[in-house]
Amino acid sequence: MRCLQALLQRRLHSSRRTMLPEENVTPICPVESLDALKLAEQCLQLGKVIALPTDTVYGLACDANNEEAIQHMYEIKGRDEHKPVAICVNNIAALRRFGHANHLSDELLTRLLPGPLTIIIERTPQLSNRFLNPSTRKIGIRIPDFKFIRDLCATWHEQPLALTSANRSSAPSSLQVSEFQSLWPQLGAVFNAGRIGLTEERRLASTVIDLVTPGHYEIVRSGVALKETLQVLHEFGYAPKTKI
Repeated sequence: MRCLQALLQRRLHSSRRTMLPEENVTPICPVESLDALKLAEQCLQLGKVIALPTDTVYGLACDANNEEAIQHMYEIKGRDEHKPVAICVNNIAALRRFGHANHLSDELLTRLLPGPLTIIIERTPQLSNRFLNPSTRKIGIRIPDFKFIRDLCATWHEQPLALTSANRSSAPSSLQVSEFQSLWPQLGAVFNAGRIGLTEERRLASTVIDLVTPGHYEIVRSGVALKETLQVLHEFGYAPKTKI
């Protein structure tokens, strides 16, 4: 229960009126802890931003339909609010709930996901947050091949998590929690899985592919899985989108 006790301690500190600087007591919780998921859910319910591992790099996550949480995520990142962030879901059914994917077959999606890939499609009305990617109707959707974050998505009221890398904008992405320690005081909790990825290549993060146009793709970011992704897309008859 140490992780939950740390969260309660932080609430107590925040409720006291004092002239002394508030102590940084952001919980650092191992993902294998029995109360890790419960702590993560409590943070999301409070509108907090958390840090957690994915199958590529550490990410920042919050409730994708919480307007204040999204704004806080952008503040933590130091990111332009018009630069899109992705969402994370547990399975293909959820991907179809939040993105228009009728033109993508289950067979194709199950070949591509879960894994280090972000698929960009048109968003559905289920994503109601006006501060989530306000400059576009598109949304990037991830199903990471990492148990903790997918378990959290599965238990979080069937809602998506907004997801971006755990670093300040333009800074390198993080393979271990110590690399974004400067962000800890602004987070509800940090969930630690040790170093993720054995090579520096993992910092390239997920491959990002735009699949809005039926039968065509556009590479938005090469990432770590471009070769495998293109192999599957070509097998299903997809061709590069012609730029006008």
